[in-house]
Amino acid sequence: MKKTDLEKNKGLKIMGQMRQAGSPSRFGVAAQAVPDRREQRKLDQAAGLVPFAVKLPQDLITRLRERAEAEHRPLHELTAALLDAALAAPPAD
Repeated sequence: MKKTDLEKNKGLKIMGQMRQAGSPSRFGVAAQAVPDRREQRKLDQAAGLVPFAVKLPQDLITRLRERAEAEHRPLHELTAALLDAALAAPPAD
């Protein structure tokens, strides 16, 4: 084989190894990975959060989601802030 053929084969071998190696964990799927339910539950407990199920009308949920998106806040933080504000206000009798 010629020297150029050897170098070409070496380059192809390196390219094949690079394709098989995959991407580092700071890029791709691992960067966007969401913790599983068990880990998320532990994180929520550490933050003092307690699950609280409520049934609300769909239009209210849609408005809450839109407002949370507009304010770039998680839905649970927005809901907690709105409930705090409503409970702090004097009752309207």
